[in-house]
Amino acid sequence: MTDKNTGRIVQIIGSVLDIRFENRLPELYHAIQVPRGKQTSVMEVMQHLGDNTVRCISMDPTDGLVRGMKAIDTGAPISVPVG
Repeated sequence: MTDKNTGRIVQIIGSVLDIRFENRLPELYHAIQVPRGKQTSVMEVMQHLGDNTVRCISMDPTDGLVRGMKAIDTGAPISVPVG
């Protein structure tokens, strides 16, 4: 089993989040998950900002998200089952 690439939220402005990763940057368009108790917020990487930081767009409301929350790179783009 491989270790997940994890980071922390450093800024939230509306549905745009900046997330700093500890080891490596996720690829553009990768899905990022932020666990929130029983729910998980999903966002998509849109831009590499430098300083191990990416800019993401949230697919869910950002109410309740705060700086410092853990973010996990899924290692794959967002996918939707068909059929």
